[in-house]
Amino acid sequence: MTMEFEGAALRLARIFCGLSLEEVAVKVDKSRQYLHKLETGQSKPTKELLTELADTLQVESDFFFNRELKLYEDQFHFRSLMTTKSSIKQVAVARGEMVNRLIRTLEEYLELPEVCIPSYDQVTSVSDIEHIAESCRRDWGLGLGPIDNMTRLAENLGAPVITFASVSKQIDALSVAVERPLIVRNTAKTDTCRQRFDIGHELGHLVMHEGVITGDRTTESQANRFASALLLPRSMMAKLFPRPRGSRLNWVGIRQFKQTWKVSKAAILYRARQLDLITEQQYKTGVITLRKYGESNGEKDDNLIAAEPPELLATALKALADNHSIGIEQLARMLKVKRSFLEEVTGLSSHQLNQIDTPLRSKPKLRLV
Repeated sequence: MTMEFEGAALRLARIFCGLSLEEVAVKVDKSRQYLHKLETGQSKPTKELLTELADTLQVESDFFFNRELKLYEDQFHFRSLMTTKSSIKQVAVARGEMVNRLIRTLEEYLELPEVCIPSYDQVTSVSDIEHIAESCRRDWGLGLGPIDNMTRLAENLGAPVITFASVSKQIDALSVAVERPLIVRNTAKTDTCRQRFDIGHELGHLVMHEGVITGDRTTESQANRFASALLLPRSMMAKLFPRPRGSRLNWVGIRQFKQTWKVSKAAILYRARQLDLITEQQYKTGVITLRKYGESNGEKDDNLIAAEPPELLATALKALADNHSIGIEQLARMLKVKRSFLEEVTGLSSHQLNQIDTPLRSKPKLRLV
């Protein structure tokens, strides 16, 4: 059976690369209108044009004959939905589609962590959210103490944490509600505390907002509350939060508390106010103090908390090479893309991908410890 050219696959590759119809048209010396006809199935490219398009978009020619299911925007939990540019959302969806294809390919060969993210549909009050976060801590075996590594937690729950490299500064953290959920970090946020909170926020969406379009004030507030409750359980805040000395905040205690729980001072103050452990005036004074000392967009002791980079995808690619002799070049061919395209999909550097191709032998069962 002759395979048919799929205009949707051309559009996917173009948007993945962040290129407009006009930009691709210039590169292949065709009109924007003609490229639009290709994408909408009104025309078919010649073999020569097919090769030019493939080279321009860093894929193999066979990529344009894919007929796989596509992801849709309503499967993505975008932060601040109303202010996220449509073009940026389209790029994120295209990248999510390609990461999803990569994950499905890996699952054919490897035993990835089982997805253990529950779904709650009765979220009507902050009390509900507190109970849900506490239930998740119990189900995930976290106890009541500090969470050592939020990235590793998410990945051990079956949700790979990735980076959309070239659009990371233009989108906030987001999650993708598919069979194996994805969490996308914003690497423009360099401090670990904020990235930990973002992962908690996205876990909140996955736990509480299955089938719900998010990005509005209500769902964002709910996800923030979940992250706060997950990172700082109310029982431990009531027991261990450093109380003010009279009307004055205990900054020495708050700094120590931050290092123990790996949560920013701003988030600690916000959580303390949520639980009525400080007054509204004390909270406002704390915010003003952080701003006064230049700690609104990054706190001075952030560097004392170690980074928590993603591990699952790199570990899986290494296991694929070691146990199945499928290196990066072969994997790229399986996905019908060029190696440079695969770098963008994985968020891994060329150096990291080169290291993956060094073969070893071990059982390909993955759990991060």
